[in-house]
Amino acid sequence: MTVDGLSDYGMTRMDDDEISGFLSSQSVGVLGLPTDDVPVMRPMSFWFDGESCLYIVYVLGHSSRKAELTDRTDVARFLVYRADTPFNWMSVLLTGTIADVPESERDAILDEMELRWRPDVFEQASTESKTKLYRFQIDDQTGVKHLGLPPGLEPSDESSN
Repeated sequence: MTVDGLSDYGMTRMDDDEISGFLSSQSVGVLGLPTDDVPVMRPMSFWFDGESCLYIVYVLGHSSRKAELTDRTDVARFLVYRADTPFNWMSVLLTGTIADVPESERDAILDEMELRWRPDVFEQASTESKTKLYRFQIDDQTGVKHLGLPPGLEPSDESSN
């Protein structure tokens, strides 16, 4: 069933302002990178610049498949969602390019970044290991949401009397 078909059940598309507001309020999503077989999916903390880019810090170990795949990809996807209840959720799917941030821009961006949530293990590792900052340039975005009960299940005014 299409998104439009699901509108009969209360799901709606998000406009650009809603998507921007949602991305600004979130800090974790799923990065999808192409491979020769199946895509690699990784949960990632991110910072949205309020315009058209996500910034992601990779903690690099001895070898990083994620960094290797990122460095050779042309197009990637990033999914950000929040599901508070079965009837209250939002989801944004982003498509774009991802590349490492040049060293000349890195410090200024890191100073602006607000990583509201990041697993402690990565926070500790980033102080002791090499890190790399990546920019996900959003080329296409789509968002859907369902807020409230679906039509037909909403309480009527008569039941509150």
